[in-house]
Amino acid sequence: MLRRALLSSVSPLHGTVRIPSPSYSPIQALLAQWSRYASVVSSSAPPPPPPPPPSPPRGPSRSSGGGTTSSSLNPAEVAKFASIAETWWDSSGPFKPLHVMNPTRLSFIRSTLCRHFRRDPNSSKPLEGLKVIDVGCGGGILSEPLARMGATVTAIDAVDKNIKIASIHAASDPTTASIEYCCATAEGLVKEKRLFDAVISLEVIEHVANPLEFCESLSALTIPNGATVISTINRSMRAYATAIVAAEYILRWLPRGTHEWSKLVTPEELVLMLQKASVSVEEMAGFVYNPLSGEWSLSDDISVNYIAFGVKKGEASSTNGRDASLS
Repeated sequence: MLRRALLSSVSPLHGTVRIPSPSYSPIQALLAQWSRYASVVSSSAPPPPPPPPPSPPRGPSRSSGGGTTSSSLNPAEVAKFASIAETWWDSSGPFKPLHVMNPTRLSFIRSTLCRHFRRDPNSSKPLEGLKVIDVGCGGGILSEPLARMGATVTAIDAVDKNIKIASIHAASDPTTASIEYCCATAEGLVKEKRLFDAVISLEVIEHVANPLEFCESLSALTIPNGATVISTINRSMRAYATAIVAAEYILRWLPRGTHEWSKLVTPEELVLMLQKASVSVEEMAGFVYNPLSGEWSLSDDISVNYIAFGVKKGEASSTNGRDASLS
């Protein structure tokens, strides 16, 4: 019943206020935005035709039996992001959508982690004392705000260029200079038996070779009763129309080919994969874009972009001053 509630109404637990969906759909929002750019686009070469219709949905990948000992690394995806690594901190570049979405992603993370670990969300450093890992950190646009919230941050990425750029940028601020950046995979840190209070991986699972093994690795990095946060794009026709056709081929917010529809993960699949990895999803929310304000907000609409918060199953224990049995 909990899973059904999460995946239908997606009303967050623990008394979180549900933020209502906007009165217009993401498709309408994108069309409105598109009309504003019509004159610009029409004066240039017409965009190429959208990718071919998506193939039939696939179920969640199955572990080959190696669990977290094998790698979910996708070499083609690594090469794709390595080619644009220098643009991570260009707020008008290929990663502009993530820069714009970042405050909303951080709002969800701050709220769920503070509630789970019983921290004051109004504190200047609500995550102080928590060990947090940012898996697939890119240029560090999430890692740095987490460090400023007081977390002890480890950030990993499979693209060496990303790590170098993130390290250089973080070094300019004493608050973020302490971030531990490593060119590594989640599976690699599992082998090193690293553990964290919170494991965060945003907009990454849709780019890995084996989503289930990736979830198992994230779980293995999480302490019992620790937190796991994942965001991604739903594999829906609505997402195909907005996140791929519109965002990549019409509005050109993202480089063409950034996302492959068949690799996207539905909320149902994510919940099941995390459940198999001993992580229980407790909250889920969607992201919706308002073209009038140019901002993203949290919503109960998970048809396109969404984020999930889960708790690693385990023995009740005290974690950073929090009685885990009371969460």
